[in-house]
Amino acid sequence: MPRILDAEERSRLVSEAAWKVLVRDGLPGLSVRRIAAEAGLPPSSLRYTFPTQASVRIRAYEMIVERVLARVAAIPEDDRHWARRALLELVPLDEQRRLEMEAFLALGTAAMTDPTLAGTYRDAHQAIWNLCERVVLARGVSPTDVPLEADRLHAMTDGLALHLVRQDATDGTDWAVQVLDRHLDGLKSTPA
Repeated sequence: MPRILDAEERSRLVSEAAWKVLVRDGLPGLSVRRIAAEAGLPPSSLRYTFPTQASVRIRAYEMIVERVLARVAAIPEDDRHWARRALLELVPLDEQRRLEMEAFLALGTAAMTDPTLAGTYRDAHQAIWNLCERVVLARGVSPTDVPLEADRLHAMTDGLALHLVRQDATDGTDWAVQVLDRHLDGLKSTPA
């Protein structure tokens, strides 16, 4: 008996399947047929929700950012380690975040030549920068230094993420956490 899925559940299932296909088979292998097979859905039902490959790519990209921001939103604002915990959501320290980051990087690379993804890429980039800005503000950085420090933090977390997904999956991630902690410790607070 076929499964009945609501639109949100179908979107989640298809996006997660798209990430897996993308990481396993690369962008050229990201076909409706392969995504449907990975999701356990008939291709016809996939085409109903996502009529084009571009629509699948866009939704898969958006969902990565939504997941990161949802995990950050779940961190209590009054947690004294909020900034650190928020940044740790940006780096692939476990299997799920690694899958998301590999898909994020592949789709981001595709956006450089795919105009249908360009706007989604800009939105994703801005959302991550905004999170970095919130972290910098939470650390008490002088308002005049916030844009530059947010840029530095964004670049640092992007670099950590890239190194983590390019290293062997069995290698440790402690070094990345130590780099992140060192950077956070170096952010200058506004004098009282």
